[in-house]
Amino acid sequence: MKLGLHIADFTWPDGAPRLGPVLADVATAADEAGFDRISVMDHLWQIFGTPEHEMLEAYTALGFLAAHTRRAKLLTLVTGVVYRDPGLLAKAVTTLDVLSGGRAMLGIGAAWNEEESRGLGLFFPPTAERFERLEEALQICLRMFHGDEAPYDGKHYQLGRLLNSPLPLSKPHPPILIGGGGEKKTLRFVARYADSCNLFAVPEVEHKLDVLRQHCATEGRDYDAIEKTVTLNLDPGEKGERVGELIDDLTRYAGLGFTVGHGMVAGVSDLRKIETLRTEVMPAIEAL
Repeated sequence: MKLGLHIADFTWPDGAPRLGPVLADVATAADEAGFDRISVMDHLWQIFGTPEHEMLEAYTALGFLAAHTRRAKLLTLVTGVVYRDPGLLAKAVTTLDVLSGGRAMLGIGAAWNEEESRGLGLFFPPTAERFERLEEALQICLRMFHGDEAPYDGKHYQLGRLLNSPLPLSKPHPPILIGGGGEKKTLRFVARYADSCNLFAVPEVEHKLDVLRQHCATEGRDYDAIEKTVTLNLDPGEKGERVGELIDDLTRYAGLGFTVGHGMVAGVSDLRKIETLRTEVMPAIEAL
């Protein structure tokens, strides 16, 4: 079992003037501690606390994180498909992959935050159309990652030439993670297109895995070839009081087949919490 640090709340001591240096310190500490990946949300308004709290644009932030890390994979958890046209999205992920030395992942989903989108004038079509666009975006990104320049003529996207130079360093392509547990479409897209899925730590999670297994059988896909990741609370507590509970949670999810636990750490700007995870949690779960 591996850990992924999800950095989503940027309301830290000293405010915006120190946000960059603190973020760099958090990322460097997580990278050196052995976190398998570092993720950020793809939101423009804060969804924890109040919308007015600090929030950073995802791919600018990931580029910054790439410069302050050496080994951790970097991704959004997850990109709202309608926030960027797929040609631009594929280019952004490819750029991140090249500049990070092959450490980018494409985390993607159908988007949900209508209030944020309407507030900033972003395109936000109805749910059914967002899922149609998600499937087309997955097809376009895969083709661009592999250097297929042929035109794409979809229902929602028409691209004349899928030129993507340079190509990603990751082989066969930057891993694609689809977030969400929708049983009819999201998990079917995981089975059809993705290398990884991300589910929330909810009571229905075992059922979601069963649904994914069924979709894999329908699509002719090896269920075991898809990485299963889970989002849960990684906070070890102010004085390490939650370490035992956290290890128990990770052990249970490992038993279900999950290999990565993503999560936020409350007050992560206090680097002692990352150190607690490194010394007390990671050794206990590395063999799971």
